[in-house]
Formats: sequence, C-alpha cells, structure tokens
Amino acid sequence: MEAVITPASALAVTPGEPASALWERVAEKLKARHGEAVYRSWLRGLECKHIEGGKAVLTAPTRFMREWVAAHYGADIRAALQELRSDILAIDILVRQADAPAAAPCAPSLAVSTSPAADAALLAVPEADLAALAMSAPLDPRCTFEHFVVGKPNELAHAAARRVAESPAVVPGCNPLFLYGGVGLGKTHLMHAIAWHIRAHGGGRRVIYLSAEKFMYQFIKALRSRESLAFKETFRSVDVLMIDDVQFISGKDSTQEEFFHTFNALVDQNKQLVISGDRSPSDLEGIEERVRSRLGWGLVADIHATTYELRLGILHSKIEQMRGIHIPQKVVEFLAHKITSNVRELEGALNRVVAHATLVGRAITIETAQEVLMDLLRAHDKRVTVEDIQKKVAEHYHIKVSDMHSARRSRSVARPRQVAMFLAKRLTTRSLPDIGRRFGGKDHTTVIHAVKKVEELISQDAEFASEVELLERMMRA
Repeated sequence: MEAVITPASALAVTPGEPASALWERVAEKLKARHGEAVYRSWLRGLECKHIEGGKAVLTAPTRFMREWVAAHYGADIRAALQELRSDILAIDILVRQADAPAAAPCAPSLAVSTSPAADAALLAVPEADLAALAMSAPLDPRCTFEHFVVGKPNELAHAAARRVAESPAVVPGCNPLFLYGGVGLGKTHLMHAIAWHIRAHGGGRRVIYLSAEKFMYQFIKALRSRESLAFKETFRSVDVLMIDDVQFISGKDSTQEEFFHTFNALVDQNKQLVISGDRSPSDLEGIEERVRSRLGWGLVADIHATTYELRLGILHSKIEQMRGIHIPQKVVEFLAHKITSNVRELEGALNRVVAHATLVGRAITIETAQEVLMDLLRAHDKRVTVEDIQKKVAEHYHIKVSDMHSARRSRSVARPRQVAMFLAKRLTTRSLPDIGRRFGGKDHTTVIHAVKKVEELISQDAEFASEVELLERMMRA
C-alpha cells in the first residue's frame, strides 16, 4: 500500500509560529521516519533557533554531530520542514557555542539548500572520514566522561580511557587498551565516552567504534559483495579502532583472521586500539592463542562489581540529570543497598520508581519503591542465602563450613570468613547483626570490620579482587 502524504498546504504552519513549536512537529516526523534509536542518538539534540529569509537555522551540541546529521539526515530534515512551511528553502546547522570546546571556535555553518550544487558541497569532510563514520555504530549521547561516576571498582579503567581519549598519539603501554568486566558495569559507557571525546576534541583523528558482532557482519558483507579491499582500507586507515564485546567473535575463524591482520596493521602504523570484553584476554574461550596474545599486549583494565558508595554516587548523578525530581535520601540509599547486580539494573530501577511517581502522582517513599520494584527485589532476595555463601566460599578455599562458625583466627580460616561476610552483606538483605549471628554469634562490629578489610584488599590486590568477583558471579548464577 502506498503511503498517504498530507499536502503541505494542509499542514502549513503560520509564519509567525515560534520556531521551537514548529521543530517539535518536525521532530515527531523524523522520529516516525527513522525510528526511536536513530532519533535518540542523532536528532534529539538538535534545536531550531529561528527561521528567516526562507532558511531554518538549527544548532547541534558538537561539531561531529553537526557533520553527521548534515551528511545523513540534512535532506530529510529540510523535506520535513517544507511539508509544514513551504517557504523554507534551506537549513543551516551550527554548533551551539555554549557546548562547543573552549579551545576550538565554532566552525562555519553547513548550509543545506534545495539546490543540487549546494547538496553536493554539503560537507568539507574527506571521503575516508565519511567511510569511517558510515562504518561506525551510533553513540549514545548520554555516555560521556561527564556522566561517568568514578569509584574504586572502575577508577583504573576510567583513568586509562581518559588518557587514551585525551592523548593526540598512541599512549605507551596502552595499545591496545583492553577493558573487561561483567554485564552492565560500564564498559560500553567508557567506550562511547572515548569515541565522543576524540570526535569532539581529537583534532581530526578518525575513529571507528562498533561491536565485534557488527565487525563480523561488515566483514561477511564485504566478502559477499566482493568489496573486501574497501573494507580493509577503511578499517586500516583509521587513527583509533574501537571494538566492543570482542568475545562475540569466539569460534569465528575467518573473522578472527581478519581482526588479527587489522590489529597488526594498525599497531605497525602506530594507531590506537581500544577493545572490550566480558573477561580478561587470557580467559577468553574460542579465541585463537595469537589473538589472545595480541589483546593482552597493552593495558588490561578490569571493572569490578560496584560498591555501595559507587551505586550511591551513580544514583545521585542520574537524579541530577533528571532535574526537578526530588527523591528522598532514604529511598536513594534503599535502592543502592538492594539493587547490587549491575549499573544498568540500578538505573532501570530508579527510572521505574520515578515513572510511577510521575504518572500516578504519588510521593516517592521507601514503601512505594518496594511496591513498584516488588518483582526485582524478590528476584534479588531469592538468588542467595547466607548459608549458600558460606558453602560456596568454604568450598572455594578448601575449608569446612563449620570453620565459618568457629572462633579460629588463623589466616587460612579468617580470610575466607571475612569474604563470606562481605558477600553476605552485598548479596542478601540480612542486617549486620543477623549476618553476625549466622557466623557463630559474631557481633555486628566484626561484620563491619570484615567488610572494610575485604574492600581494602580488593582496592590493593587485583588478583584478590578477581577472586572475590568470581565468587560473587558464581553466587548470582
């Protein structure tokens, strides 16, 4: 069936209507035309400042976004505007000066007119740059360094990511930079933040960011269309190559072969690579030994499971971004205590509580949070018991479960007992006195000391941190 398009005359808005009101209607058209994901990534940040002399002046938050939008959606934006205002013949896209980097003046506008000549001269961007942009996956505008909350579990990964993003050349000892950690702990956020920073402040450095799955898809597509040479040239001509979730090429021999050669070619040219995975290079299964060896060449940075303090900081950061939403501190602390699995689930819980309060008109309290998150909290409560933790930790450290309840203070028993107490606080809803009672009638201050001791060791000893994280993952499985 052919789509029915309402005539422009029927949709026309009076010339005196505010540009912002017109843009709201255009935005809805663009969202329907291109989908929610594209709109959220590329078009939501645009604003229409004014319309004058047949030209609509739009602004974008960064130079890169302006160039991408003009190259990929300029004609559609112009057409959508003309459907509402037939007198609009062209658009200009400018960088909003307030958001542009202080060190870089606002670049000249990119005019998008109805003439073929103007469309052909849309951008003064090299063809290689456009090829790299076309190959890259969209970046989430929310995933920047400014919106990343730093704590002990992720401070090394954040510092390394920041260093790579801000350096104009390859960082010695950080090529590749390999970020790894569990689901929802911030790997992809840091990857997006690096790409955003380089595109905004990188002085023209070309960067490709995409998932390993999309790398494989693009490679297979190039083989089928006999464009493998163009594929190789595109990937090997960039300054920074970023591959997310590298574990997805596990068992894909031909993709691993191409990745291996691309990796070597970029390193030989002194180009930067940033890779992420769900585990360290040495633990990746189904990956060729030579590929694992390359991945471990540079800096390998682990992102550990979140601490209570980090979760608290993340929640406060999200609430600040919401603006106008008041959430009592007790509710924030409740969420930070209860939702411990990963950042993604924590943010989802916050969004549910806020959405419920906004739509139903009820105040945000611990009681309403418990009601709204009943299924999530029940799932968390079901996952593990103190007794489960004691059994698993005793098994891991080759001691008896009865040692967990004893008064023995030898390190071979005291350390596993402290780890079990730490995990009991993180993974169960039991109070500190209750946890102490389940460890042979220990006082709650003993539990507090154990938790602090384990947190201190986690921050100082990477091997111990990995050990505790492994135990936590096993308990959650």
